[in-house]
Amino acid sequence: MTQSEGAGEPTRRDFLYIATGMAGVVGAGSFAWPFIDQMRPDASTLAVSSIEVNVESLEPGMSLTVKWRGKPVFIRNRTAAEIEEAKAVAVADLKDPVARNANIAASAEATDVDRSAGEGLENWLVMIGVCTHLGCIPLGQAGEFGGWFCPCHGSHYDTAGRIRKGPAPENLPVPVFSFVSDSVIKIG
Repeated sequence: MTQSEGAGEPTRRDFLYIATGMAGVVGAGSFAWPFIDQMRPDASTLAVSSIEVNVESLEPGMSLTVKWRGKPVFIRNRTAAEIEEAKAVAVADLKDPVARNANIAASAEATDVDRSAGEGLENWLVMIGVCTHLGCIPLGQAGEFGGWFCPCHGSHYDTAGRIRKGPAPENLPVPVFSFVSDSVIKIG
């Protein structure tokens, strides 16, 4: 044992071990980075992660379907009669009592207000337009409850997008959305 090894001072061999280890870390990182980087979403995916929709021309009783993340989104300006009809339904009578609204708590009940845009904006309904049974696209203002009807397997949704009859297990989901202005809705 030499004197420098006994005193705990680094030797030339220690320096070579550290330098070789650091070169290995840098090499492994530069080798792995392309694989990690390719997992990020590309620019076209990020561009459609949110959309803004002008709903100024939607009068009460009218609907609009837009495409977001490859899925149809139903936007409906409901009439006062449709709102009252949806409010009259007891949550206990629903097949799916959960709101399925990404803007509120996951455990919220499927009341009309919790399925709509919220207090003061109950007339606005925004939902992903894909049947929760097998992924079909329901027809608007159709079915036994005046909401949406999936003709493929017979699922009936009411004017708040809640499943009322048929094989669909859940209400139509409500995506994350907000009003940017009085006439523009941002989805996503």
